[in-house]
Amino acid sequence: MLMFRPMAALAALAMLGGPTHGAQAQTEAQAEPARPVTIDVDAGTTVGSLPPVWRFFGADEPNYATMKDGRKLLSELGKLKSGQVYFRAHNLLSSGDGTPAFKWGSTNAYTETEDGKPVYDWTIVDGIIDTYLARGVRPYLQIGFTPEAMSSASAGTPYQHLWRPGFDYGLVATGWAYPPRDYEKWGELVYQWTRHNVERYGAEEVATWYFEVWNEANSPYYWKGSPEDFYKLHDHAIAGVRRALPNARVGGADTAGPGGSFMDGFLKHVSSGRNHATGETGTPTDFLSFHAKGRPTFVDGHVRMGLATHLRGTDEGFTKMLSVPSLATKPVVIGESDPEGCAACPGPQNAYRNGTMYSSYTAASFARIWELAAKRKVNLEGVLSWSFEFEDQPWFAGYRQLSTNGVDLPVLNVFRMFAQLGETRLKAASDAQVPLESVMKDGVLGAADIGTIATRTADGKVALLVWHYHDDDVAGPDAAVTIALRGLKAAPATAQLWRVDRDHGNAFAAWQKMGSPQSPDEKQYGQLEAASRMQAEALTVKKAARGAATLEMRLPRQGVALVVLDAK
Repeated sequence: MLMFRPMAALAALAMLGGPTHGAQAQTEAQAEPARPVTIDVDAGTTVGSLPPVWRFFGADEPNYATMKDGRKLLSELGKLKSGQVYFRAHNLLSSGDGTPAFKWGSTNAYTETEDGKPVYDWTIVDGIIDTYLARGVRPYLQIGFTPEAMSSASAGTPYQHLWRPGFDYGLVATGWAYPPRDYEKWGELVYQWTRHNVERYGAEEVATWYFEVWNEANSPYYWKGSPEDFYKLHDHAIAGVRRALPNARVGGADTAGPGGSFMDGFLKHVSSGRNHATGETGTPTDFLSFHAKGRPTFVDGHVRMGLATHLRGTDEGFTKMLSVPSLATKPVVIGESDPEGCAACPGPQNAYRNGTMYSSYTAASFARIWELAAKRKVNLEGVLSWSFEFEDQPWFAGYRQLSTNGVDLPVLNVFRMFAQLGETRLKAASDAQVPLESVMKDGVLGAADIGTIATRTADGKVALLVWHYHDDDVAGPDAAVTIALRGLKAAPATAQLWRVDRDHGNAFAAWQKMGSPQSPDEKQYGQLEAASRMQAEALTVKKAARGAATLEMRLPRQGVALVVLDAK
């Protein structure tokens, strides 16, 4: 296993130096007058649905899932919405002994005898899928990459890359990224794998999975063939899946960004082109997928997030998904949706990941993606966060992840908040929420974005998400939030409040207060686990009139809160 601790330690040190983490900056911000904010919620008026698009996750390194901290984190993800959480991973068909490394993994599913006959071994990949399913997580099954015995890379090209943080990213594209020498063998491999999965897990179970081919084939970092080579790869793989399971859910193309002309060609091919495997017109397509990323920078000694870039890329992707009439109503999955593009890459511009910058960005970005999908009338089914964990790395090493050494980061608590939201959206407005058009154009660089989403849960409760976000990771005043509710049949005396901010649900802040130990003892580990968890608090409800109520709370900058009322 590759472990490059010096770079990771530098990333951790970068995290410690940001202005928002300084005690003096926090004290000064808390001393400033709080910004008054009013949120109006009409609990009697619905304004559409809020699909649980947040329940998708993924990682480059598939083998981490079966390791101690990987298993622990998968269990937490499965609890969010058991049986409806999906995980996407690269390298599920890559050759190797299953030892993970940065941006690498392997299962050795396919080798050949000396005379070229296929040998299939599902042992490692079965272990990965078994680990998912045992924890309430299902596969978003990425079919890739090319096994070594099948790769068309020229002699002398290394198969496994040796990339590590700090190296040139171009070094990742080695023998695994080349097209197969024999597409018939490739299609047969996918057929045999799918048939095996059906035999092992049952057709009913496997029909709930997502199947897509490769990753970012429009990028030279992941594909060393032409677009037409990829269409051929895709057709043979999808034909193999459908031959084994005719009702399998298949799609793609999980491009880097909206995909440009590559995506245009792919959409044309799957809708009206000649299928390379079957000779028929088009390729079965049950869902469409692309990627969208932000672009943080390091400005004047602090991180400035790139939310506008993230949203513009999302909107461009939605526009492409709607461009072919026969595909326009298909479900859409943003197969990677993140603040930036490389989970394993440290650097000052990425020094937002351990603390509440990442968690507040997640709340603000998902809210806008939901809004964009409704505006464009896109059938949005999933928004996949490419963030998991990196096994046996330094504490709070600065990678884009959901936990560190088995202790949850603040961002995971936002997904726990999402899981408590209902799927029926209620009319709600905040007088401090930055309009979507402004965020897409300029980001959040002026006044902070203090916004809200209100929902009705399946059991009749009102669940309200509130975030306090700014692109600049610098200290700022708290928000004094007044929530005015109307349209209630009845209001309880108290509501439940969950928070993730500088003082709540924040293991990183607790670790810093400990002196940032790199080898916490058992007692300290327990304290970090406790600090990572949100605790429900009682929030007093002030009844103003029949069917109406008000609540008041203070929300720090880069904080996120969830308020739940049993107000049926």
